[in-house]
Amino acid sequence: MATDLGELLVPYMPTIRVPRSGDRVYKSECAFSYDSPESEGGMYVCMNTFLGFGREHVERHYRKTGQSVYMHLKRHVKEVRRYLELNRDFNGDDYEYEDEAKLVIFPDHYEIPLPNIEELPALVTIACDAVLNAGSAYKKQEADSWEDELQVSKHARSLRQHDSGVRIPPSGWKCAKCEMRENLWLNLMDGTVLCGKWFFDGSGGNGHALEHYRETNFPLAVKLDTITPDGADVYSFDEEEAVLDPYIAEHLSHFGIDMLKMHRNGNHTDNHVQTRASEWEVIQESGLKLKAVYGSGFTGIRNLGNSCYLSTTMQVVFSIAEFQRAYVGNLQRIFDYSPLDPTQDFTISPRMFKALVSKGHPEFSSNRQQDVQEFFLHFINMVERNSTGSENPSDVFRFIIEERIQCCQSQKVRYSQRVDYLMQLPVPVEAATNREEMIAYEIKRKDAEENMRAPPEPVRAHVPFTACLQAFAEPENVPEFWSPALQAKSAGVKTSRFASFPDYMVLQLKKFTFGLDWVPKKLDVSVDVPDFLDLNRFRSIGLQAGEEELPDLMPPIVIPEDTRAPEIDESSVMQLAEMGFPLEACRKAVYYTGNMGAEMAFNWIIAHMEEPGSTSACCSTAPLLQMSLMCANNNLERALDWIFTHPESEEESRPCFLTPFFLTVGYELFAFISHMGTSTMSGHYVCHIKKEGRWVIYNDHKVCLSERPPKDLGYMYFYRRLSSC
Repeated sequence: MATDLGELLVPYMPTIRVPRSGDRVYKSECAFSYDSPESEGGMYVCMNTFLGFGREHVERHYRKTGQSVYMHLKRHVKEVRRYLELNRDFNGDDYEYEDEAKLVIFPDHYEIPLPNIEELPALVTIACDAVLNAGSAYKKQEADSWEDELQVSKHARSLRQHDSGVRIPPSGWKCAKCEMRENLWLNLMDGTVLCGKWFFDGSGGNGHALEHYRETNFPLAVKLDTITPDGADVYSFDEEEAVLDPYIAEHLSHFGIDMLKMHRNGNHTDNHVQTRASEWEVIQESGLKLKAVYGSGFTGIRNLGNSCYLSTTMQVVFSIAEFQRAYVGNLQRIFDYSPLDPTQDFTISPRMFKALVSKGHPEFSSNRQQDVQEFFLHFINMVERNSTGSENPSDVFRFIIEERIQCCQSQKVRYSQRVDYLMQLPVPVEAATNREEMIAYEIKRKDAEENMRAPPEPVRAHVPFTACLQAFAEPENVPEFWSPALQAKSAGVKTSRFASFPDYMVLQLKKFTFGLDWVPKKLDVSVDVPDFLDLNRFRSIGLQAGEEELPDLMPPIVIPEDTRAPEIDESSVMQLAEMGFPLEACRKAVYYTGNMGAEMAFNWIIAHMEEPGSTSACCSTAPLLQMSLMCANNNLERALDWIFTHPESEEESRPCFLTPFFLTVGYELFAFISHMGTSTMSGHYVCHIKKEGRWVIYNDHKVCLSERPPKDLGYMYFYRRLSSC
């Protein structure tokens, strides 16, 4: 038999590799779908590229690459009944996993069960062992991030808790075996509260929690003073590491602990849990009997650990027809024309999507919570970069803002345009309708603080949506404004209006600000955001009769007197040269702008295009270059991307969104994303989407019909342009 297997594998030996230290082995998720070893068809790992595929997609990879040998991984969930010696009352079912592995040779699907050490060639045995023992490909991808990703405990789903009637009080905790009142851990199986040891968090203890595990084999414990609506710190004694428990809310409720009413107390010695503002309960519609919904368009997304900012964005974006058409409707073509390494293909995603879309970004590539607004813009940028030669669905969000700047002294004006993808609305708390109530609360709060009493119940500001629109429309001061009319710095004011309107308008309420101590904080406000939105009064009107334009002059460049040869920033020179300008013109522009960067040099070139003998060789490209900078919101790097992805002529490449709309501009609200917590760097996001006439709440993997959509507490709002407009 050994000879037979050896002979069978001889033709394929050159294609079988042993994973090296830098190789990523994708054995936990299919590159094209959500298939995993637990799926019905299991997972197939290519023994040459170490890419993983579900049963539906492995044939495609074989046909495209000719790679024939795959390791088939299948995880079976088996149900057994275990009676623990120290827990006679425990009669629940305990789930265990049984892993199966075998080599499969395509196209005949010849199967070789593993392990098969004696019958397989040594190289094949070594390769199989390396694949089976390889760590997560995603841990390798995230090795440079600031935080390690916690893994879901193998005990979380199958944890069987005792019906012992134990209820954990909100205060007064102490170890059941000693007098310790800090570093306390709640065992999630029997509800025993015990102290930890120094290696848990450095705060000290007598190790009774670990001792209890050794006596009972009850594996999971949660640190009591870490329980918040965000989650909690969970440790697995069996796995000997901190872990994730996706069912932590359910496990805690078994002992009478409601996560939504908890927050971490800054004083670790006063183990007391206080009630939290009801924002968490209102936004998640806690306490209401919500009906779960399933099927197409109603599928949740599992939280990968602070990934709710990504999942809520995807849920909303893919409820839009243009994105469905570009990616879902085009799925078969995407699969067929995917690159050999689909993990690097933007149009393919599940867990890989987070790793790919955040690649190279210092924040989104980490496991920390992020601002959903910043991710939305980052995602739009990625869509644009990957839409070369095909439909760009992000065009549905694109619009043009006309900015009018006026010199306060000369009264002359300048009109300019920029592209944007969302409308940022200030939230003027001073316009709150309950201002007197807020003032009274602030007086009581300061008094309680001075007298060391419990603070009063917080008061949420009620700000009219019309006040937010008015704040957007009001003129704002332009700092460091240089007036071409005066040839000097002067006071300037800027107003913004819409030169065009998108098919989908995205609004962001600017709820986050900085306190006097520069600590980010969130405004606790309620805004009566309307279901229907009319933006006609914010339409731009352009240069008006009687207005005089500011001269088209650049600020003078101050060049220091220096007899030495000038130093020129070659990186800026090359950026300009890549945009099509003659090399000498680029050097001249960088020199005369004092090495102040490629963007300043670019503006200098545009301003001196018409000068004899200057940059006439590239004058024909000027309109396209100006358009690229406008479309990239004056970001030179994105402008360069725009040029490479829009190689057509000026007239052909002029986007349709440049044409103003003169019809009535009306929008209807169809989705909103809400944030819970005090900072964008923490907390949780959920989204509500209106589908088939009903509001639906998407809270990670849970999808339910909404009973009370909290539209007044949202952070980002998505409006669909009415068809009659």
